[in-house]
Amino acid sequence: MPWQAVTLIVDARCVETLSDLLLESGALSVDVSDAAAGTPTERPLFAEPGSAPAINWAVNRVVALFNENVAIADVVPAVLRAAMLPMTTPYGIDRINDQDWVRLTQAQFTPQKISSRLWVVPTWHEVVDPAAINIRLDPGLAFGTGTHPTTRLCLRWLDAHLQGGESVIDYGCGSGILAIAAMKLGASRAAGVDIDEQALLAARRNALQNQADVTFYAAEDDLSENVISPAHVVVANILANPLTVLAPLLARLTLPGGQVVLSGILAPQAGEVRDAYAPWFEMHTTDPDEEWVVLAGRKK
Repeated sequence: MPWQAVTLIVDARCVETLSDLLLESGALSVDVSDAAAGTPTERPLFAEPGSAPAINWAVNRVVALFNENVAIADVVPAVLRAAMLPMTTPYGIDRINDQDWVRLTQAQFTPQKISSRLWVVPTWHEVVDPAAINIRLDPGLAFGTGTHPTTRLCLRWLDAHLQGGESVIDYGCGSGILAIAAMKLGASRAAGVDIDEQALLAARRNALQNQADVTFYAAEDDLSENVISPAHVVVANILANPLTVLAPLLARLTLPGGQVVLSGILAPQAGEVRDAYAPWFEMHTTDPDEEWVVLAGRKK
């Protein structure tokens, strides 16, 4: 079924009100992005659970998705009036077909060379280097494609440090990419844990696609009862605040002398996360990828 995407360019003061009004008027989703994206004035914003809400960009692109049968010519003026915006505020309407969403997603996810021997290849692409270790991936609704710096950092750490025969837990596994990579890089056992059932479904499919013997658990499962806990390596690609909260749990999941690998951390956040793990680990920071770093340490 086709959709209608309505785009408005507005300043920061009215973004939240406008977004709420669009949703109340029948929008299926509302996306807010920097109107200057792709230009020298683009400004990244980062927010995560437990932190103060991010301030919007000075000029914002607001895109609302509506069903095909919605009368946009009636909806937009009513929303502008309710938001106390000028009725002359310009807006655009684009027709979006279902298959356009698929093509857009696939176009954004291309084969990624992680290291000299490790690639992440979408299932709809041909393998670029048949001699490499290739992870075939269809992320579905789960995070983890190899395109984000936090995932690349973890993959590079696993590639550089796994010697073979280790047990690995991927906590917050998303698509399962890190647990699958661990098995392909020589781990003897690997498990993934996530709070999202959709992520677990995607991860199990990806493990089957890669013929990787990985077991996946819901976060509420008793991990102390499974055969892999504690593990030689525990990797968690989440965000700084939840990683800080999870420090005691991830320490329990790590064998004495084992290693913890933490990603989803902006460089200025590294000190706070390092302090949270200091009772159990000697932590160090890896080289950054864009604004992101990995913290890794060995359990005392």
